[in-house]
Amino acid sequence: MTPDDFRRIALSLEGAEEGSHMGSADFRVGGRIFATLWTDDRMNVMVDEDGIRTAVERAPETCEPVWWGKRLAAVAVTLSAVDRSFLDELLTDAWEGKAPRRLLADR
Repeated sequence: MTPDDFRRIALSLEGAEEGSHMGSADFRVGGRIFATLWTDDRMNVMVDEDGIRTAVERAPETCEPVWWGKRLAAVAVTLSAVDRSFLDELLTDAWEGKAPRRLLADR
């Protein structure tokens, strides 16, 4: 996967918009960040703690937990190693966790 692949997948989710967060591209829905592109080969996906643990367990060669202080905040994903279907699933889960109710009701 490339940054452009990641960007296309993230922006294909309803209501998703690209912005900037701390100098890196971010992807938001309803004003809430669901993913960030930190480097050309690393993105952070903001799924819940169970989702983070599951992603790391399922793909330890691709994923690692991201801590924000003492809080488990995201899963870091290596783009060059991630499978497309796995990335789709992670981004959809993150989007669902941040999307406004009106968008979720349409699904």
